[in-house]
Formats: sequence, C-alpha cells, structure tokens
Amino acid sequence: MAIDYPATRPANPRFSSGPCAKIPTFDLSKLSGAPLGRSHRAAVGKERLKSAIEGTREILGIPADYRIGIVPASDTGAVEMALWNLLGERPVEMLAWESFGAGWVTDVVKQLKLDAVVRDAPYGEIVNLAEVDTDKDVVFTWNGTTSGVRVPNGDWIKPDRDGLTICDATSAAFAQDLPWDKLDVTTFSWQKVLGGEAAHGMIVLSPRAVARLESYTPAWPLPKIFRLTKGGKLIEGIFEGATINTPSMLAVEDYLLALDWARTNGGLKGLIARADANAGAIATFVAATPWLENLAQDPATRSNTSVCLKFADARITDGAGFAKAVAKRLEAEGVAYDIGAYRDAPAGLRIWCGGTVETSDIEALLPWIDWAFQSEIEALSQPA
Repeated sequence: MAIDYPATRPANPRFSSGPCAKIPTFDLSKLSGAPLGRSHRAAVGKERLKSAIEGTREILGIPADYRIGIVPASDTGAVEMALWNLLGERPVEMLAWESFGAGWVTDVVKQLKLDAVVRDAPYGEIVNLAEVDTDKDVVFTWNGTTSGVRVPNGDWIKPDRDGLTICDATSAAFAQDLPWDKLDVTTFSWQKVLGGEAAHGMIVLSPRAVARLESYTPAWPLPKIFRLTKGGKLIEGIFEGATINTPSMLAVEDYLLALDWARTNGGLKGLIARADANAGAIATFVAATPWLENLAQDPATRSNTSVCLKFADARITDGAGFAKAVAKRLEAEGVAYDIGAYRDAPAGLRIWCGGTVETSDIEALLPWIDWAFQSEIEALSQPA
C-alpha cells in the first residue's frame, strides 16, 4: 500500500549536529568584508579577532575577569589544551555519559596516565552528580552531543571548591544558560550552536584557572600548539586575539556574522528560546508517537540541542539497520540530512535543534519521520 507523502517539506533540511545549520539569513556575500590575504597580526586581523572574543563575552555573559581565547583544532583542541596544561596538580574525577566524555577519560587515564576516579553512565542517563567531589579537578561534558543528555544545572558544584571544573560545553554554549561562577575552564567550537565554520575552538578561563596555570608546571612536555604560559606567566596575547597559529579570517568573519545575528534575535535568551521551541516540537511529537522515544530518560536532563531518539517497535529486529534505512529515506527525499545516530551511540536518529534551526523546519520534518517509519515497516512485511 502506497503511503502518502507529507504535504510540506522543510525549507532547510540541514539538521546535522556538527557542522550545524548556518544562521537563517546566511549568504556568502555577507562575508565579502573578510580581510583575506592579510595577516591575522595586521591591525585589521587583530581587530576582527578581538571583536570575536568580546562578542562572545557579550552574548554569553562571561564575567569581565575571565579570559577568552581562540585556539586551534575546534573544541577538541580546546579540551586537550585544558587537560594537558592543568591536570596533575591534584586528584581528578572524570565524568562521562557519551562518546566524547569517554574520549576525555581515555586521554587522562591512558595518555596522561593519571589515577583518576571515573564515573560513567550509559547512553540516555547521567551520573549521580551529588556524589562528585569538586574539591578534586572535575572534567565533564555539559551537553552530550551523541547522547542528548545534559547537565541540568550547576548546583552540584561547590562555590568554595578546591578543584577546577573543566567543562566541554560545545553543544551547550549559546543554547543553555551556563553558570560561569561554577565553571573554571569552558570550551566550545564555532561549528555548533551558531553554525560557524569548523576548526576553531574557544577556551574560557576563570581567575582560578589562570592562577593554576601560573603556579603549576605539568610533569609532561607540552607541544607549542598547547602552551598557554611562558616563564610562569599567562600568554596574555592569546586572549587578546594573538592566536597560537594562523586562523582563517574567512571563518572569523563568518563567526562575527553569526554573533551579529544572535544580537538581533534576542541574544542568549533568544537563542535559548529558539532551541527550546525546536526541542519542544519534537517532544510533543514523541509523546504522541508510540514507536518513538527520547534516548534521554529523564526530562530534566534532555538536551535542547542534540535531540537523540530511538525506535521502540516489536516489529523491528535489526535496530541499527532500520534506523539507517529511515535516515537514508529522509535524505533521499531531501527533507533531512545527517540525522542518523552517532556511530558509537545506540541506533536511532539525532536531530539538531540549536538556534540556527527554524522551528517551522522541525515541524515540517516530523511528519516525514512518520512517513519514513511507516514505509520501512511496510518494507519489512514484504517478501524477501
């Protein structure tokens, strides 16, 4: 039996969780002012980089005494920079509830060879944050991009802690209200919530983190690309736009464009509202759909950016194959690109809901998910 196509298609079918959808008003011509072919150390380059740093501070509400730096290798580079520079001075706790958090555990335990306490939870769950000792250094992911689970708040982090909190916030920044007084090192990349281009990371340091950098020297050598201090003092230029290596001025211009768009759309509150509306549309659909579930079990820890779903139907015997077939149908119809679950995550779908995605596109996508599901279920009943 032929299954009718939904009446409406998303205007923008890009729901990838990284690189994410560009801002709705994006046009390449808007980057024409980028100082291409100029040194990033020239006055015009320094001005653009400084604007990116201060625009980030403005929109995210980062305290004036926190340092913000643009660093190489996206969020991964920023996290690695923090781990290699700061850990080893005191005991460490590693928290993991998805693949990237598990990756940081591997780096700390197997590469830095630190005897860390490891707390982990399966996909869809989160560790018991009340058990975490923040007098130790704590490394965690605020929003699990591959699991759709996020930290609900920072209440579990002591204000008078002795340790540092090192937070990978790449799928949370610009979509969730981060408690800066509870975060000592925060990292993210341009390619996530603001839909910037890849390869550039951001690292935000509290005064406590700066004090650690200036008073502690790790036992291991640091490659040049990771070094944040010289002669026991912070390299202040990194946090004023003098990047460690050469940035793409085209990517910088693109990030500045996204920051401008964020300003005109209500700043951080507006971006959070857009992400909440997107995730809310999916939540309403899931609540009315018996064969679909949110991978994140507790509503309090469900992400409003990387929404991860799983199929729940007894007729499905090959979960991974079925989910891939659904995603393939949606891509072939041009209604959803790149929404298959992350390779290490449970089989299902992952739909990016950050602020650059229009709620109308999410709403247009949902009937297509129903169409693709029903089409694949019907295919299962056909003789081989």
